[in-house]
Amino acid sequence: MPTWLSELLPIAILLAVVVLVLVRLPKVKEIEHSKEYRRRRVLNWLPLGLAYAFLYMGRYNLTVSKRVFEHLTNSAGEQLMTSADFGSIFGIGAAVYGCAFLINGPITDKFGGRKAILISAGGAAIANALMAAATWTVCYQLPGAATIANNFFPIFSILFGANMYFQSFGAVAIVKVNAPWFHVRERGVFGAIFGILISLGIYFAYDWSFKILSFFGQDPKLHDAVPRLPWVFGAPAVLLIILWILVYASVRNTPGEAGHKDFDPGDASSGDDGPALGAVKVFALMFRNPVIMTIACIEFCSGFLRQAIMQWYGTFAKHTNDILGNADGFVNQNWGLLLCIAGILGGMFAGVISDHLFQSRRGPVASILYGGMLAGAIVLLFTYTSAAVGWIAVVMSVFVIGVHGMLSGTASMDFGGKKNVGVAVGLIDGFVYAGTAAMAILYGQILPKEELNEAGKIVGPTTDPANWIAWPAAMIPVAIIGLVLATRVWNAKPAPKKPAPKPATAS
Repeated sequence: MPTWLSELLPIAILLAVVVLVLVRLPKVKEIEHSKEYRRRRVLNWLPLGLAYAFLYMGRYNLTVSKRVFEHLTNSAGEQLMTSADFGSIFGIGAAVYGCAFLINGPITDKFGGRKAILISAGGAAIANALMAAATWTVCYQLPGAATIANNFFPIFSILFGANMYFQSFGAVAIVKVNAPWFHVRERGVFGAIFGILISLGIYFAYDWSFKILSFFGQDPKLHDAVPRLPWVFGAPAVLLIILWILVYASVRNTPGEAGHKDFDPGDASSGDDGPALGAVKVFALMFRNPVIMTIACIEFCSGFLRQAIMQWYGTFAKHTNDILGNADGFVNQNWGLLLCIAGILGGMFAGVISDHLFQSRRGPVASILYGGMLAGAIVLLFTYTSAAVGWIAVVMSVFVIGVHGMLSGTASMDFGGKKNVGVAVGLIDGFVYAGTAAMAILYGQILPKEELNEAGKIVGPTTDPANWIAWPAAMIPVAIIGLVLATRVWNAKPAPKKPAPKPATAS
């Protein structure tokens, strides 16, 4: 196959999936909005979704950078980033991300989602620019290169932690902004559409970043990738600045701010016309809500499982490539694309059956997807040393990304209500990244450690697939816990302060 055709094929596959999803998604018959309102709503969520997609690119680019950093050494001959270092840096960032919601959730509820996404995009752009500058200094041996290389772990821990603090505003902002624009009965289907944009972020993070390293080739050589490494961080910084401008120009917090009529979305804030509660009271209210807390615990499991697949499959494929050959296969070469498609399909499945089969209940969908996740983890335990491991990981991603989008993106709107959704999504997503931090730190310690020979080639226990059994094994108990918890909220629906209104319309 010609090189140019092999480059276009993944993009063509992605576009085909997006078109299929948009064409096949059913309409919610009970909801009628004017054409003008629908058009203005697209201008609201599209730039918002793209901003969040590029936030993803500026978050998971750290994973791609590890491909090069692990081959670079400091003045003592030590790797700049070992697997344990990567696990710790990402774990620190995840912990910062999760804890930041205690601050950023109430801030977003008070000042609105529009300001929150602007803070997020601007702050993440600056943090990525600083990581690009530090990487540039090391790669091009500029003044200060030795200092950065010898203190690489603390420097990148601080910069990535700062990046993740600002990133946490983004998750709260997209839910906060969308809550007043979508009725409960249409949020599941919209979640599938919005999931397309979020899933694109995974594609940007992995495949675009990899293509930056390879300069649109298939197999980047180390000596060629090193000079390009700073752009793995620099490119999302530039893109986030562009999206900051678009969001500032187009996004508004409510239909009323955009010149349309506000309406009651029928969520947990319906009928709550009293003054806004303080942050402490809202948190106390959420902690006393058994549905919110159960969803948060489910999402702890989702955070662990999602990142166990996304963050470690590429490393597993690369380190065991001499035996399994997966690093050169289609899955690893198009990992971001396939995760993107998995997220789109998982979101479409979850959203459609939630709104049209389970009357906008989210619990049944989470239970079904967790059942698939558990089955996939068990299959992976017996097949991870085979060539099928990549495709099994992709299928598992359909389940776990689908349930994550359904609960963090949609259920948080429903049960938090548009009034307190910032705190609700902050609490739930905080648990997601607590699970991510637990996974990153655990895997950084229990997975085999790599060693470099004199030629810079990875050798040692990490190259033997049999030594990676802890990777799939650790997923199984977490999937069991998530499944049991999901069944506990099977019948849960938001309870408005007054009888839920008939599905509202906007003009």
